[in-house]
Order: sequence, then C-alpha cells, then structure tokens
Amino acid sequence: MHETLPLLRKSDFPALRRLALQTLQVNLGYRCNQTCVHCHVNAGPNRKEQMDGATVDLVLEVLQTKRLEALDLTGGAPELHAHFRRLVRQARSLGLRVIDRCNLTVLFELGQEDLADFLAEQGVEVVASLPCYSQDNVDQQRGQGVFEKSIRALQKLNALGYGQVGSGLVLNLVYNPQNPVLPPSQAALQADYERFLMANFGVRFNRLFTLANMPIQRFGSMLVSQGKFADYMTLLRSSHRSENLAGLMCLSTVSVDWRGYLYDCDFNQMLGMPVPASAGRPHLRELLVHSLSGQAIAVADHCYGCTAGQGSSCGGALSAA
Repeated sequence: MHETLPLLRKSDFPALRRLALQTLQVNLGYRCNQTCVHCHVNAGPNRKEQMDGATVDLVLEVLQTKRLEALDLTGGAPELHAHFRRLVRQARSLGLRVIDRCNLTVLFELGQEDLADFLAEQGVEVVASLPCYSQDNVDQQRGQGVFEKSIRALQKLNALGYGQVGSGLVLNLVYNPQNPVLPPSQAALQADYERFLMANFGVRFNRLFTLANMPIQRFGSMLVSQGKFADYMTLLRSSHRSENLAGLMCLSTVSVDWRGYLYDCDFNQMLGMPVPASAGRPHLRELLVHSLSGQAIAVADHCYGCTAGQGSSCGGALSAA
C-alpha cells in the first residue's frame, strides 16, 4: 500500500475554522463484508479494529451532553458491530437523526436477517452504496454478485416503506466514479438512476449523492501504482470552486475513530490527521468539557476533492454542476 499523505501535506488549500458542532460521525470499525477498490477506509472482512463498549457509552454521553442533532454511523460495515443496535436505539430515544451508511449486501449476512426491519422500526436514515446502475460496473468495483444482492436489498427496504412517498423512511443512494474523474452532474445522474432502477427493478429512493473519490488509502495507492496520482490532483485543484467552501461538512461535523479520537472528517481520519490541538491528541471525552467552535480545521491537498466542480460531501454535491 502506497502512503499518500506525504504527497498531500504541502498544500495551499484555504484555511478553515469550525462552526457550531451539529453532527457526530462515528466510525465503529473497519470490519466489512466487502472489499471495494475505491474504499478510502481500506475496510474488509479481515480487519479487526472495532470500537469497544466503553467508547460507545462515551459516544452516547457526548450526544446527550452536547445536544447534537445527528449521529452518522459508518465503518467498514457499521451494522456488523456488536453495539450497533444499542447505539441506534439510545440515540433515537434522545431524539437524534440517525444515519446508517450501509453497503446493502450486509442485509444478507448471517445474523442480519432482521436488520432491515430494525432500521425501519427505528426510523434510521439509510445511505446506501450503489456506485452505478450497471451490473458489470458495480461487480467490477465491489465484487462478483454485489449488484444482484444490492438490488434485492433495495427491494426489501422499499417493501418496508423506505423511499416511498409519505413514509418518512429515507433511502439515499451513493455514486462513486470508478476512474480518476469528477462525478457527473448529481441532478442529471439521479434522473438516470430513477428511470433505470424503476423500469428494471421497481426500486424507489429519495436522493442520489455523488461523491468524488479521495486520493487516499486504497484508491490513492492505486493511483500511485498506475502513475495517475499527479494528474488526478491536477484535476481536483484546477476544478476548485471557492463557493463550495461554505458547504463543507467539516464545518459542523466531527469524525470519531474506533478508539474515540477526533478528526475533522472521515478522510483526515484515514490519513491520521487529528483535529488540531495545542497539546496532546484530542479525544471524544474532551467534547464533554470543551467546544470545537472557532478552532482551525486540518487541511491538505486532498481537501480539493471536496471543493472540485459541484463539490462533494457525505451528503452529496454542494452546488449545481
């Protein structure tokens, strides 16, 4: 695996400072039932890193004490974590919006047969990975048979009310390019997804999020191996749009790793770039007594991936293409 942080550290990306904290994005661990070529987490079935119960308890304490608006759960496959359902139930009981970043095929893993019912019962917002509506492209990116399982999972969620008008159960899909290019227009691609998935599989969803691939971890290493890293960075930098800066999720979200350490975003977490601090390494417990508002955000050249073109965040495009 090629390290990309040394290639990203020297940067002229604009300085950023945090606003009020609204969302806690928690990475429960890197274990996943899939191994995807674009994965910036380098997750897979053999990863052992998992958040312990005491840190999960601390997550809940921070959510209640800081009166945050949302809990955004990611991984790996967060649903495979032993405390996933307890965390969801208690966060929902606090009135928080809970987001599950789901790879869809996890719904068919052993022991997860009732997962879809649980998500619907708790009113969890599902953000589901479906990097293309073409079977060949999805299977090439995510593994043989993933597309067929993903469609069956979407149909199962639809049957429970997800993506259906008036149900209140939100189902959003996520698109990632396969190659070192910017995502196409989110609005236009969403229309294509809607037409194809409904006509061929009867699948409905609420929104499509288009995400740019970050030049880090597995995808970044692949770019280095193929001699395409510099060209991709040139594309990201040349496509920078300053109007996207105001919509960056790092302004109001903090990322928490499986050990409880704090990062300005999930990408910084994977690069090992913690929230800047005058001393030590910021941990979740510090949120109980300190505010991040007004603090500097750690930036490097990969941040251009969030401001290039229409922009990119965990909530999709930041502006019209």
